[in-house]
Amino acid sequence: MNADDAETTVREYYEALREGEPLPPFFAAGESLVKFGISEQLVGYETVAEGLRKQTRESEDWTVTSSNLRVTERDRHAWFSDDVHMAWTDTDTETGTGTRHEFDTRWSGTLERRDSEEEGTEEWRFVGMHVSVARPF
Repeated sequence: MNADDAETTVREYYEALREGEPLPPFFAAGESLVKFGISEQLVGYETVAEGLRKQTRESEDWTVTSSNLRVTERDRHAWFSDDVHMAWTDTDTETGTGTRHEFDTRWSGTLERRDSEEEGTEEWRFVGMHVSVARPF
């Protein structure tokens, strides 16, 4: 992960989710990080990272289909919104192994350009993310 632009970072995150790859590296370290999911609110990097690791352990066969990604960059900050069809299979033996979940969702978030572990490089990191279920009125 070393995208030059925020849009590529968002798309790489979707691909990592589909492939079951580690998701915490996409997020900025720090206690001000917030991630809202369909059923949870996670605050602080360690809490977000553990939530993402648990999600990866307890799910598989992800579908993530973006249909309206919009990204705006300004200097070291960017924000995005998207309509995303998501589906996955639950592998958690306590909550119903094999159950397929499917949602039409709305995503939004903020990214910040941060120093990378590689000296002299920067990477886009999520500093906030919100995922909600799109329900008709």
